[in-house]
Amino acid sequence: MNNWEKNLIQIDPYVPGDQPSFPDMIKLNTNENPYPPAPGVEKALKAFDADTLRLYPAVSAEPVLLALSEFYGIETDRIFAGVGSDDVLATAFRALFNSDKPVLFPDITYSFYDVWAKLFGVPFEQIPLDADFRMHKEDYVRENGGVIICNPNAPTSIAEPLEFVEFIVKNNPDSVVVVDEAYVDFGAETALPLLDKYENLLVVQTFSKSRSLAGLRIGYAFGSRRLIRALNDVKNSYNSYTINRLSAAVGPAAIEDREYFERTCERIIRTRENSAKELKKLGFRVNDSSTNFLFATHPEVPAERIFTELKERHIFVRWFNKPRLKDYLRITVGTDEQMEKLLCALYEIINT
Repeated sequence: MNNWEKNLIQIDPYVPGDQPSFPDMIKLNTNENPYPPAPGVEKALKAFDADTLRLYPAVSAEPVLLALSEFYGIETDRIFAGVGSDDVLATAFRALFNSDKPVLFPDITYSFYDVWAKLFGVPFEQIPLDADFRMHKEDYVRENGGVIICNPNAPTSIAEPLEFVEFIVKNNPDSVVVVDEAYVDFGAETALPLLDKYENLLVVQTFSKSRSLAGLRIGYAFGSRRLIRALNDVKNSYNSYTINRLSAAVGPAAIEDREYFERTCERIIRTRENSAKELKKLGFRVNDSSTNFLFATHPEVPAERIFTELKERHIFVRWFNKPRLKDYLRITVGTDEQMEKLLCALYEIINT
């Protein structure tokens, strides 16, 4: 090894889902929304003045903050916006978890958490989920430097009720509790009602799932003014211009059309429930889901084999080659037509 190589970071990075490109593919591996964004998004795109791209965007991302404020009824100085919820969460790790005590999060959850902790030198402890992939709120009442939970959890798809979240926040008055709600719009309870009671709570959401804007990369967080100020201080210390001009111009249109948003979420929930029933008829065990994906295992056919044979048919789902997860598939909820094709392929695989 050369001397200069010794100064390079050594870390196992987060591994995102494949982004294949086949004209006939069915892509159910990265929890994208199968439906287009609200009609106003296309109108905003057509009205966008490309000449303005030569200018830096506003540091405050004001159009996005104003739209979020109007939709959720929360003041703009209690909202933080970033480049997808990944950027928001990474900023939270850097800004809010600066203790020599460990940050607590489940051992099976969004796999970026331990990557960020290692990257930023944040001590952490992973709390094991039980045999049914459930968290126990009492496990998070111990000395710590912060808590982060994904609710509903990924990849297990399970949501905990609001009182579960409040128990953790209430019993950690000296720590910041971050609740990652990337999937909350598909049937779970949001922790937003707790914000006025607890200044140590940060709630993170995203445009990528329920708003159909994964390609624009807009995430946001709600919290007390002190927490939001800390996030902005860190953001402005490494990259002030996080929300680009196109995202700032187009993003609000995805928020303003409440009727389209609610109708799309209901449509996905309906397809999810029907697909879960059909998977069970094929012999799968399927977790109760409050997300836009299903977490399923077949007792007789290995998940890796199903994953591989689906891939050969250009049907892409997610398989995690990790302890406790290697027998499971995470299946994004697509359109009714896509799910029907998936189920037909699964029937063939299981019965051959």
